[in-house]
Amino acid sequence: MSDELNHPDFPVPDELQGAVTVTTLDRIYNWSRRSSVMPMVFGLACCAIEMICAAASRFDISRFGMEVFRATPRQSDLMIVSGTVTKKMVPQIVRLYNQMPEPKYVIAMGACASGGGPFKEGYNVVSGIDKYLPVDVYVPGCPPTPQALLYGLIKLQEKIDKQSISQVPWYQPGGNEAVPIPVLGPDIMDPRQFEMIRRETAVEA
Repeated sequence: MSDELNHPDFPVPDELQGAVTVTTLDRIYNWSRRSSVMPMVFGLACCAIEMICAAASRFDISRFGMEVFRATPRQSDLMIVSGTVTKKMVPQIVRLYNQMPEPKYVIAMGACASGGGPFKEGYNVVSGIDKYLPVDVYVPGCPPTPQALLYGLIKLQEKIDKQSISQVPWYQPGGNEAVPIPVLGPDIMDPRQFEMIRRETAVEA
């Protein structure tokens, strides 16, 4: 633990090793967060089975401090989108994301969540959850193995390690705005694109 926290510019004398740690606020803050990420119990399709396997004893996700899957978004800070994202499901996914407290992260697990997978351009499938939510890590595969998901979690930890309290958006004035919930009608529409749709419709008319 001390090796991860010690600041290389301020060496600790040998006689104080194990008793004193010189570090920065960013490093100790990120170390504590990366070791206590709580994913949400959330699965969509076959990738969810691989996510469940990663939490089983063979792969032991608890080594990363991520074994506590929460049943409510209000106690979670990681959404693993594992499976095919249909247009009917997107409003619920965005609603759950908005209910998660900051800081929060998203992992797109598998080909379907990353880009539509074998159902890309289907009439009822979204070509990637990143069209609606900010994705931090993509885990490729159809479906990806539990080892691949663990690698994605390691990459998420590396991203957390590089963050600074003075620059992260959730500590800035105003904070992050909620993602507009898509409207499901004859097709799914992103409220952020309504003005563009109106302009293009007026030009065609």
